[in-house]
Amino acid sequence: MTNHFAELIPKEAGVLLSIKTIDELGIIKKDMMRKIILNRGIAVVKLGTKNFIDRSTLIEYLQSNVIPSTN
Repeated sequence: MTNHFAELIPKEAGVLLSIKTIDELGIIKKDMMRKIILNRGIAVVKLGTKNFIDRSTLIEYLQSNVIPSTN
């Protein structure tokens, strides 16, 4: 599963991803990402007034929140 999320987030996007970039990549919408940040569900890097998410932190967050299907 690790490779799947690593492929989903291109390295060209950078090490730190803005909420806007995460939304543009179609991973998590802006409003949901803000809620996750406000609920301290993911660690952020604050630069000025903007929040950025480390690429590896985002991948770990996605992996830890995958719920396997029960077919």
